[in-house]
Amino acid sequence: MIDKTWPSAADAVADIPDGASLAVGGFGLSGNPIALIEALLAQGTHDLSVVSNNCGVDDWGLGILLGAGRIRKMTSSYVGENKEFERQFLTGELELELTPQGTLAEKLRAGGAGIAAFYTQTGVGTQVAEGGLPRRYDGAGGIAVASPAKDVRSFDVRGEPRDFVLEEAIITDFALVHAWKGDRHGNLVFRKAARSFNPLAAMAGRTCIVQVEHLVEPGEIDPDAVHLPGVFVHRLVEVGDVEKRIEKRTVSGGAR
Repeated sequence: MIDKTWPSAADAVADIPDGASLAVGGFGLSGNPIALIEALLAQGTHDLSVVSNNCGVDDWGLGILLGAGRIRKMTSSYVGENKEFERQFLTGELELELTPQGTLAEKLRAGGAGIAAFYTQTGVGTQVAEGGLPRRYDGAGGIAVASPAKDVRSFDVRGEPRDFVLEEAIITDFALVHAWKGDRHGNLVFRKAARSFNPLAAMAGRTCIVQVEHLVEPGEIDPDAVHLPGVFVHRLVEVGDVEKRIEKRTVSGGAR
């Protein structure tokens, strides 16, 4: 039997070096692998290049690594809930590769599927394709690093020529992932919004490290219920029930 369980989050992330690239699961604050992030924070790893849907908030998720100055570059599709992110980006401390959300998801999936690149209509006619998006500011309001132009080609779609932009796949050194349930072989089940980017991040990492709330024995998960097969998973840590944050709590008004 291939038992992929590790004794602790600290042990599982111990060999992540300074300067590593990470694909990190989560959608907003849903499905953040917070135990693995906290373990990475505690061990002092820095100069990280992180690919994730977002960067958490100031005191949660990837925001705690950002606040400690551990992240050099973020590749994200949404960055609007973190004031420290805004400060670091505008002062030139942080590099940002802003990517359309569907494109980011497909770039991760393609990396895990062995697809080097793909063409998409998303971003055609914008700075995503034409280049010039600020990636790093110089701290004085100028742009130190801008995004490059990408290859655009025309393809016939249902008898009509349309332009498509070339997007390269993403492969990272490590992936940090949260799952609701997993067995010792690494087969995973995700819940609700946590299923969005976690499986994709897992696929893109050369070494995939997963925290699971519930660890079960092989065979206890119906094969038809597996969301991500264990072939993508290398390390598994049981963390039990973890705190689940809500980005913005809203209430609806009742009938007047």
